[in-house]
Amino acid sequence: MELFSAWFAGAAYQKHRHDTYAVGLTDSGVQVFGYRGSTHASTPGQVVVLYPDEVHDGRAGTGEGFGYRIVYVEPSVLGEAIRDLRGKPYPLPFVAAPVSTNAMLSRAIEDAFHGRLESLAVDSLVVSLAEGLLAGERGAVRPSVSRRVDAPAVERARQFLDAERTRVVHSAELESITRLTRYELARQFRILLGTSPHRYLLMRRLDLARERIHGGRPLAEVACDAGFADQAHFTRAFKSAFGLTPARYRALRAGSRST
Repeated sequence: MELFSAWFAGAAYQKHRHDTYAVGLTDSGVQVFGYRGSTHASTPGQVVVLYPDEVHDGRAGTGEGFGYRIVYVEPSVLGEAIRDLRGKPYPLPFVAAPVSTNAMLSRAIEDAFHGRLESLAVDSLVVSLAEGLLAGERGAVRPSVSRRVDAPAVERARQFLDAERTRVVHSAELESITRLTRYELARQFRILLGTSPHRYLLMRRLDLARERIHGGRPLAEVACDAGFADQAHFTRAFKSAFGLTPARYRALRAGSRST
């Protein structure tokens, strides 16, 4: 998987092809591209989906240029996730409209560029992309997704994440514990607990961070205790979850105790 964001004026790139799915979100301006014999335009908030090995180009539709973010993902990876979602082998989805307002795909791209793509975050992103592509494929009404759940396996994963909340947990560890594939676990975890393994672990790490803040620990130590790579990473994650920076959160708590 590869993430790419850019801003272009005029001609962005000549005709080319790649062997991955390309799922992009236009952020500003008008993005114009040729694809499958037609010319298409994407404006802010719209999603572009290009099927693997299809020739396409790209240029700005106005003099103001355009900006976008895009995710490239291997078809084999999506194929594994779709098989787990459907509970059986299933053809790779072909999205009939290359430009859309597919909410599932838009949220997936936003999430992909929101923070660091740790192992569990990649799993959740792949599942979200698979669900969005299934929902947008030609003739789709609503993708039929398996609801089968191995509750004991999901509970083992949850307990492991609780126990290991001071560090980054990798997909292979959860696969070993649950005997489920990473995509199957992501699907089942969300059904039972309403969130992804990555998000669940992140919130447990932030809960620990708040405990440490309540205990008066320096913020740099709090970030380290909760397993964040650095204080900047910790600050971004904390603010995204709670709407306040750790420093502001600590100051407000101190103020409330003094009144």
